[in-house]
Amino acid sequence: MAGRLLLSYLKNSNRLSIRSYSHLQGPPINFKYGNREIVGFGMNGEPAYLDLEDFPMPAIRFKETTPDIQILKDKEKGDWKKLSIEDKKALYRASFRQTFAELNAPTGEWKSITGSVFFGLGIALWMYMFCRHYICPPLPDTFREEEQLAQLERMKLLNMNPIWGLNSKST
Repeated sequence: MAGRLLLSYLKNSNRLSIRSYSHLQGPPINFKYGNREIVGFGMNGEPAYLDLEDFPMPAIRFKETTPDIQILKDKEKGDWKKLSIEDKKALYRASFRQTFAELNAPTGEWKSITGSVFFGLGIALWMYMFCRHYICPPLPDTFREEEQLAQLERMKLLNMNPIWGLNSKST
């Protein structure tokens, strides 16, 4: 009952407004972003240019619209057979920074990563050797094999922790 009263009060006083979700759809198509044209929704609905193989259609064009590109865009609206290959390439480069072949080309970045990993491993090895030589005390004599065998013989002579039962009779 109280909820109905509140709703009727809000409706009558024009305080309840219907929300518009148009802000979730992004800017309208053919809207100018700076001097670059927005041509689609984009990856997240934001006007950003990203060269991604997973998402090949960026939301905005790569280059700003200059008079030269505007002339090519006007020619583009006509017959494409009249456009030269250089014009088509210029139109492509106005919209995209790289082709798929350029995007997938090896960059040689693996070399710097591998070098960095080996450099880090070398530093870690030198730190280990430094700590082992200067910081850690020498191991006690009981870690040597001769001392451990002598200790085992002494334990047998003193009959320390003897084994009782069937297993002790096997040898």
